[in-house]
Amino acid sequence: MSLNGDVTCRKAFRQAVENTLERHYFHKPSYLIYGGVAGFYDDHNYGCALEYNIVNFWRKHFALEETMKEVKCPSVTPEIVLKASGHVDKFTDLMVKDVITGAFYRADHVLKDFCNDKLSQKDQTMSPEKSEEMTRLLDCLDDLSAQELAAKIRDYQIMAPGTNNHLSDPYPFNLMFKTSIGPSGSNAAYLRPETAQGIFLGFKELYANNKNKMPFAGFQIGPAFRNEISPRQGLLRVRQFTLAEIEHFVDPTNKTHPKFAQVANLEFLMFPREEQMKGQSAKIIRLGEAVEQGIVNNETIGYFIGRVYLFLTRIGIDKDRLRFRQHLKNEMAHYAEDCWDAEIECSYGWIECVGIADRSAYDLLAHSEKSGVSLVAQEKYSEPKEVEALIITPAKKEIGLAFKNQLKNVVEALEAMKEEEALKMQDDLENKGEVEFYVCTLEKFVTIKKNMVSISKEKKKEYQRVFTPSVIEPSFGIGRIIYCLYEHSFYTRPSKDGSEQLNVFRFPAFVAPVKCTVFPLVRNEEFELVAKNISESLKEAGIFHELDTSGTSIGKKYARTDEIGVPFAITVDSTTSVTIRERDSKEQVRINLNKVVQVVKAISEGHTTWEDVSRTPSLIVRLRSYVSDHSAQIVTLQSVVICALSIIIARR
Repeated sequence: MSLNGDVTCRKAFRQAVENTLERHYFHKPSYLIYGGVAGFYDDHNYGCALEYNIVNFWRKHFALEETMKEVKCPSVTPEIVLKASGHVDKFTDLMVKDVITGAFYRADHVLKDFCNDKLSQKDQTMSPEKSEEMTRLLDCLDDLSAQELAAKIRDYQIMAPGTNNHLSDPYPFNLMFKTSIGPSGSNAAYLRPETAQGIFLGFKELYANNKNKMPFAGFQIGPAFRNEISPRQGLLRVRQFTLAEIEHFVDPTNKTHPKFAQVANLEFLMFPREEQMKGQSAKIIRLGEAVEQGIVNNETIGYFIGRVYLFLTRIGIDKDRLRFRQHLKNEMAHYAEDCWDAEIECSYGWIECVGIADRSAYDLLAHSEKSGVSLVAQEKYSEPKEVEALIITPAKKEIGLAFKNQLKNVVEALEAMKEEEALKMQDDLENKGEVEFYVCTLEKFVTIKKNMVSISKEKKKEYQRVFTPSVIEPSFGIGRIIYCLYEHSFYTRPSKDGSEQLNVFRFPAFVAPVKCTVFPLVRNEEFELVAKNISESLKEAGIFHELDTSGTSIGKKYARTDEIGVPFAITVDSTTSVTIRERDSKEQVRINLNKVVQVVKAISEGHTTWEDVSRTPSLIVRLRSYVSDHSAQIVTLQSVVICALSIIIARR
């Protein structure tokens, strides 16, 4: 489907997709018998299988290719961890409230809906200047502060949806689900909003597991939780979802990648920040050129952009509706070196599905500072180097007398000081005799006196360099990718008599939740036995399939399997060979019975293609082949006709 149509066409297309998914139980809203809860969905048979196949391919494409280290961490995260990461203070959306009913809405969504409604209605009373203003506003909604959002809501006199009541000023709402650990309620915790923090906390073990070599990557796949203010957009914005996140640890002084050449010649839609600022559109750029020109900050982030492009297009995302958009300067955190989003166009517009960010060393430094545990890597020199080193020597006796059982906390905090902070302390101690010093593990300031620490710089030989690694983070919203795949894979085609439009999902064979269906051409005890034997062989080979021995017409069976995206239909029309029909071309080939499982498995696992299999003779030659296959039996005209019919019907 082209998404260039009007809003009505987009909604109609979306409804057709969602109706098909619901009719075949891919997904459904959770807790329906109790009225349901917005933002929660159950995955059912086909939905579960599709996600499993995509995640399995993700593991092969990323984890296996890069020899990544996997972790599996709890979903419940102590507050101190998320305090260090910044989530407790900053993981918020701005919210407004209906002052009469108390209903809550995301402030940017209220403004976005208002502007979209005005622009789509082509209000004749609205000036071209106002129309242009609203268009620009939609492009920068994410950058508006609470004060700016409040001003626009007042200027446009926006009222609460449905009630037309006044709205409150926007205020922040933390998106994490809060809980507590243990019965006392005093140990605060949250359901994790991302999987990344567990990887950062496990850095030392992952680094050791990699034999203390850099670079390397850890990854985690699992549920994450966000308490959305007012979930909309169906499966795209939910309160529990699956994330697949990679933390690629790299030397901050060397962000080249040994395999960048493998992706350097890829060309695809990129949307650099300069084009966005100029009001231009995304354009096709060669990835190697983007890195060479500094559009993409470094080879490692460029390599992962290329690998993400290959992953998404291989699972079935349309390359013409996929772009990589660079974050504007005011979108990025202060510590970030570069950030790109893989955005996929669907009926809701351009949707961020993968984020690829160079987060510098922020995360490891934040957790080192908060925990007092050094999260660093080492580079051993082939020859020792003479350097001027900072020497911090805490006077443990004096510190112990002053702080008693807090001695360890204070000493570790002093030893962890960066050079700039230590030299400033030295200067203050010389001038003032004492200084206030924040000890993160105590979460308070203490008074350090001149006799408690010695700070100096000395020349010494170093045999290794100690550094905090930078992190390149590709983060995948698996649910969003799957929803966009549903839309990109969905199409309709007329039935044979043209009386109706039939729905089809064109999932690639290795992604499809069901690889093939098996059914006899006609109700026949002999054919049904063959079909059941094929089904047993498919089970032994680990191939997900469905067996249908009902009396439903073969045309209706094909239509149903097409509608759930089954790539192949095996029709049993003899006892020695079968017909395999391919979903999208409706072409068919005749395969010997003892080869059918092998063929389906080979295509489903990507070892061969339908094009290779379908290079077969014409109908007449196939019929001759059928007669030859049955040379030991009495071949009747009826059996030949049945074979011919199966071939013709398969081409419907």
